[in-house]
Amino acid sequence: MCRCESQEACPRYVVPFEAVPAQLSGLRRAVRYQLGRWGASAVAEEAELVATELGANVIKHVGRDVAASLVLELREGRVRLEVHDRSRVMPASSAEVCAENDECGRGLHLIAAMACDWGSARTVTGKVVWCELSLKPAGHEERVGRAAAVLSAYCQPSSTSGLDLAALDETVTDVITDLLHWLSVQGGDPEGALGRAQMHYEAEAA
Repeated sequence: MCRCESQEACPRYVVPFEAVPAQLSGLRRAVRYQLGRWGASAVAEEAELVATELGANVIKHVGRDVAASLVLELREGRVRLEVHDRSRVMPASSAEVCAENDECGRGLHLIAAMACDWGSARTVTGKVVWCELSLKPAGHEERVGRAAAVLSAYCQPSSTSGLDLAALDETVTDVITDLLHWLSVQGGDPEGALGRAQMHYEAEAA
């Protein structure tokens, strides 16, 4: 059962869940619902992606059916997402994971690329993995920086600066294709997402 832990401004929202794939869609709905109540719908898509990746990591690395919880906090200019579980095994750093070209590493790279800040820490009962998203619209330089961070997961050990234009085009196509496959598996609408992305790009590039 979801619950707010502050009666006044309700800055903290807790969603207990079991680590099974069927509950990931419920996490996304809870995130979208609560961000809408907080007037933070602008980051709902990013927050849903983060919640799904963190929940999927619990399933993959801690185990199915274990108890976990998602926590949303509204902070000044940011939304913080935390996933708590009872394992004390810390996630590998994104650099270590991507060196092995692991899919989870790509998920962590996506989170790192979207986030203002992210990390993990041990708790009394296990660990928490957290991510903070800015409520301010991303500017051109910020978007370019996030894209470079995502591309670095696909270009290891090479640097994106060392690729020619044809290779960069191919890598960007791979990134977009992977994201559309991921969205389809989660029950989303790849064609709709691609269309919205194109509209956003054209509006911001104009």
